[in-house]
Parts: sequence; structure tokens; C-alpha cells
Amino acid sequence: MIPRYTRPEMAKIWEPETRFRIWFEIEAHAATAMADLGLIPVAAAKLIWEKGSKAKLDVARIDEIERVTKHDVIAFLTHLAEHVGAEARFVHLGLTSSDVLDTCFNVQLVRAADLLSAGLDRLLAALKKRAFEHKSTVTIGRSHGIHAEPTTFGIKLAQAYAEFARAKLRLARARAEVGTCAISGAVGTFANIDPRVEEHVAKAMGLTPEPVSTQIIPRDRHAMYFATLGVIASSIERLAIEIRHLQRTEVLEAEEFFSEGQKGSSAMPHKRNPVLTENLTGLARMVRAYALPAMENVALWHERDISHSSAERMIGPDATATLDFALNRLAGVVEKLVVYPDNMRKNLDRLGGLVHSQRVLLALTQAGVSREDAYTWVQRNAMTVWRAGGDFLTLLKTDKDVSKTLSDKELEALFDLGYHTKHVDTIFRRVFGEA
Repeated sequence: MIPRYTRPEMAKIWEPETRFRIWFEIEAHAATAMADLGLIPVAAAKLIWEKGSKAKLDVARIDEIERVTKHDVIAFLTHLAEHVGAEARFVHLGLTSSDVLDTCFNVQLVRAADLLSAGLDRLLAALKKRAFEHKSTVTIGRSHGIHAEPTTFGIKLAQAYAEFARAKLRLARARAEVGTCAISGAVGTFANIDPRVEEHVAKAMGLTPEPVSTQIIPRDRHAMYFATLGVIASSIERLAIEIRHLQRTEVLEAEEFFSEGQKGSSAMPHKRNPVLTENLTGLARMVRAYALPAMENVALWHERDISHSSAERMIGPDATATLDFALNRLAGVVEKLVVYPDNMRKNLDRLGGLVHSQRVLLALTQAGVSREDAYTWVQRNAMTVWRAGGDFLTLLKTDKDVSKTLSDKELEALFDLGYHTKHVDTIFRRVFGEA
């Protein structure tokens, strides 16, 4: 995580102080469960909670101990014992390091997912508001970057809304899948710890027991979690690229809000660059990149190894913080997006009506002309407009083959923009449940 692309709420989840506090809670809940089972004194469990809860877990002190022990969990337990005293002998009873590390990691991932879900909510609200605002704002739809047929800007935003609504569902599934707890001891057999301890800790930490932990929680869960973040990042990039293209000088149908005092270029005072959406494209690449090591972490040796550990120390905070930042940045872009309906209409009319070519083709075939002949007649007039400009409708009216099949009035009716927007309400009801 770097501060530039990290919001404070997400940074808090990954701070060492938070991690050590979660470690303590896992150990203390385990002690409570053991006391309830009569495995350790009830007074000892209460004292662990009392002294540990009041203790200021000193990150610098834990790091100092780790420099000697070369083991992070042992360093933490040693420091905790400095606060708890003799009753510390009942801490970590039958547990192994992965019980604490993996359960904590999943707690952090669940909390991160909740922040990401909130970011998606903000983005979805912005997309819905702007979609209804521009529900009837006609613009040109493009395929291969080339003018195709009319659509509305509201439909463009409705598409993005539907995509991010799917993203929220995927994130919820990934959150549930990664929200497991392992308190099963060495190689996951529960030989030295009662499975009921795991059940107690899981419930207390808002998790579910891992069915088979083999000392570590299986990393296919984490691979799906980070892959889901990568897919969400790709959706962010898709919308960001759309905005970047629409902001091009030759298009200028929409642009990022340019604030008072903002500078677009150190050399050219006139520049208004799509810097936010370009930034989002770069951030999306990073989030996707974190998915690969998560997938590679699935294949570990036998019951466990720690080849995944170093990767997760980075990809956990980095992927979640980067996506959290990106979601909120994109929401801000959509909230303040400047839209130019007049430019949309101007661009729509640039090709002299060629965007209605399919309607003419279909009308000719319905009038009895073969598809091959109809395509030839329409295309030769369209190519004339492409090469030399002019008005497509006028050319069609003077084409001997077309004019003998379709009257001027019939041709004019084929150039009605309303034909292309007649099902906007249907699309909106499908996406938003209302029109």
C-alpha cells in the first residue's frame, strides 16, 4: 500500500496494531472456549481477557523480539505474556501459528470486502442517478470505435450499473467463501485442541469453521477472492476507458469535471486531460496482477508450507486498498461527470444519416428485395457519403433501384431516431426495476 492510493478506512484494517489486536482476540476467544470446556481455569481465561484488552500492544517491541526469535507469532505471544503474566501459559494451548495467522487474514479480508461493498454501493448510486438523468439523451453507439446506431447515454450508464451490480453479488460470494476460521492445531487434526474451540472462535469472530484446514485454510478460497477483485477492476477499467474515449477532443461528448485552479499540463495551459480515468486504468492493471500470485498460492506442499505467506503480506493490503481507492475515485468521476448532449447530437449527425442504414436494408428486404441486392443498393450509397460526404437520405431518394421500391415518405420514416429508443423503458425496468 502506498498512501497516494490508500483510503484511511482500508489502511486501518491492515495496520500492524489491528493485526495484533485480532491475534489477541483469537487467542482470548480460544481461551474462553477452553475454560468453558474445563480445559483451563475460568479465572485464567478472564485474566487473559482483562489484561490483554487493556494492554497496548507495542509493535516496536514485537518487532524487537522477532529479530531474535525469527518468528512473528512467537514474538507476539512473548510480548503478550509480558502483559498477562503467569496465566500466559494458557494462551495458544494446542494452537499452531497458522490457526492465528489464517483466521486473522480472513477476518481482515472480510472487513475489506465490507468496505469494497460500500464503495460499490456509492458507485451504483451515482450510476443510477446519472442514468435516469440521461435516459433519453440520444447519442451514437459505436462498434469497433466506429459509428453504429443510435442509443442513449442513459443506456450506456445502465449497462455499467448492471455490470457493477453483478460485481457486488460476486464480492458477496467471495466474502462468504473466504470467511472461514481454522483452530485445528498442527496438520489440522485437532489432536491437541477440541474442535469445539474452533466453533466458538469462529462464531465470535464472525466466521464459519473450515471443514478441513490441514493446518492452513485452503488457498482456493483466497484465489477466488482476489480473482473477484480482479474482475471488478476490469469493470472499472471498462467504464474508465469509455469515459476517456468520450473525452477525446474530436468526440467531447463527456468529460471529467475540471475544477477551479486545476492544471492539465505543465507545458500547455489549454489541456484538460482525463487524468482520473487514466489513473483508474493503471490501478485496474495492478489489482488484476495481484490475482495471479493468489492462484499460484493454491498449490502448497502436503499439509502446509509458507510459500504463500510472503505473497499474501503484499497482495492482501495492496489489492484491497487499490480497489477500494479505485471504486471511490470512479464514483466521484461519475457523480461529477460533465455531459454534452449537443455534442452527442452533432456527432450523431456527422455521417449524414448513415446510422440508419440497417433500417433501410430491412425495409427493402421486407418489400421483396433479396438481402444481397438490398445490401448492395444501400452500401453503394453509404460509401458515397463516406467518401464525399452528403446526405444519405437524399442519395437514397435518387437511387433508381431504391426509389422504385420505397417511396420518399417511406424512406423518411426510416430516419426517425425514436425508433432506436422505443425500448429504453424496457431496458431500465430490467436493470433498475423501474423506468
